[in-house]
Formats: sequence, structure tokens, C-alpha cells
Amino acid sequence: MKRNVFEIFEKIEKIADPESVEVIAATKTQPLEVVLRAIEGTPIKTAGENRVQELLSKYDERLTWDFIGRLQTNKVKYLIDKVRLIHSVDRPKLLQTIDQEARKKGKLQDILIQINAGGEESKGGILFEEAFEFASLAKSFENIRVRGVMAVTPYDIERSELIKLFDKAKKVFDRLKSDNNDIRHLSMGMSDDYLLAIEHGANLVRLGRAIFGERK
Repeated sequence: MKRNVFEIFEKIEKIADPESVEVIAATKTQPLEVVLRAIEGTPIKTAGENRVQELLSKYDERLTWDFIGRLQTNKVKYLIDKVRLIHSVDRPKLLQTIDQEARKKGKLQDILIQINAGGEESKGGILFEEAFEFASLAKSFENIRVRGVMAVTPYDIERSELIKLFDKAKKVFDRLKSDNNDIRHLSMGMSDDYLLAIEHGANLVRLGRAIFGERK
């Protein structure tokens, strides 16, 4: 698995400065010991979890943790003092809850705004055209800091259409960044399309299978 990680960075280096791209290990279903073994001695320092309970069961301070899955408001309180970034923020009620729980812990919680790039009903996220109003709302909360955008794209989509969605997400990111110096991360791209995503502006990619292989 460690060889997989070094190969990932070799591929990234061919198209971008590898220090400008952060790779997050998407650790869903992977035991902590497997995760630590796979990324030990590599540039990867952050694990991303999709489920709150799984994150809590694996939580280890040797790693930085991000939450990358759909988040229910009643689970927010378990994450605030454990995660660097919540990637999947997509509704006002979630903003309100994150702000409340962060205030209780005396923390400024960094978030990404999740965009449902393909407009799929089965996935969370706001539409492209809603991003600016949502970012403005998020900025009104004292205990939340918007750090960027996470774009979720359809799985079965033509390359040309995927590129259009990546480019659209990059334009949203750039516009948000021009209005807010805190904006840093454009999170898009997973194991099948991370190189294409980086070519089109992603600086944070979420990789599971590319690191750990197929789930058993």
C-alpha cells in the first residue's frame, strides 16, 4: 500500500507541484492500523472519514482528521474538538448547529461548502448558483470559518462533462477566494479522477481505493 502512495505523488508531480496538493486518505472501512501503516513515512498526514461513529472509533492524535461524509446535525457535537475540517456543509441548520457546538468548545470550526455539482437528488450539497449566498450566510456565524469548497460529482459521467463540472467548481472557488482571504481549499477528485481534478484546479483530493486497494 505504501508503494501506492508514492506512486500517487509521482503522478501528481507530473502535472502539479506536489506540495500545492494535499492528499487526504479516505479511510472508510479501513482499520486504524492499516491506515497508519499505509501512510507512515509518506506526505499524507490527514485521514478523512464518512461516518461519525467510525471516526470516533478510530480517532488517534497521530493523524489529522477531516469529516467528509453527510453530516446529521445531532452528530455535530461529537466532531467539533476532533476534526480540522468539515467538508460537507450544505444547509443553514447545519451551519447553525456547528456554530453552537463550536461556541460551547471555544473553537473556530473550519468548514468547506459542499456543492452537488451534478445536481443529483441522492447526494447532499448545494447547487453552484447557491454557493455565494450560502458562503455569505456562513460568514455571519462567529464560530465558523469558511475555508473553501468541496465539489461532489457523478460517478458515471463522460470525461468532457466531468471537466465542465470541475471547471465550474474552480470558477466558484476563485470567486469566493477573491472575496474572502480565508478561502484555501478546492476539494474535488477521488481515486478514479483525482489527476483530472488537479489539472482543473483541485488542491485537495480524497483518495481511498488508490491508497488501500479495493475494499474487501
